[in-house]
Amino acid sequence: MRHAVRGRKLGRTTPHRRALFRNQLSSLVQHERIETTLPKAKELRPLAEKMVTQGKRGTVHARRQVRRWVSDRRLVKKLFDDIAPRFAEREGGYTRILKLGPRVGDGAEMALIEFVDYDADNVKTATADTEAED
Repeated sequence: MRHAVRGRKLGRTTPHRRALFRNQLSSLVQHERIETTLPKAKELRPLAEKMVTQGKRGTVHARRQVRRWVSDRRLVKKLFDDIAPRFAEREGGYTRILKLGPRVGDGAEMALIEFVDYDADNVKTATADTEAED
């Protein structure tokens, strides 16, 4: 029986799965919207929600906990300074998953995961600014 067994394995070992979610979480913070398969998006959502909640806390300890999942300091700064304050009045539900239909190559169900206040114009200028700093 599967009592209290949580999460999908996605055909990967534990370290591979953890690395996958670290990369996806970093991409989500950077671009504020990513396209992935539906099961991956469903597994990524709780992690992203927890990171925004930590960002709303704003303590040094919260930053250190976020750094366990997001290794780039600029992305941690963006999460704490830009993304989390936008959700200051919101209790939860910071992300949304939109189904896109099957992928052409293998028929995998695709989805778009994004922050609920996603603004394409605002993200493009912010992304261009961070790339200019490199």
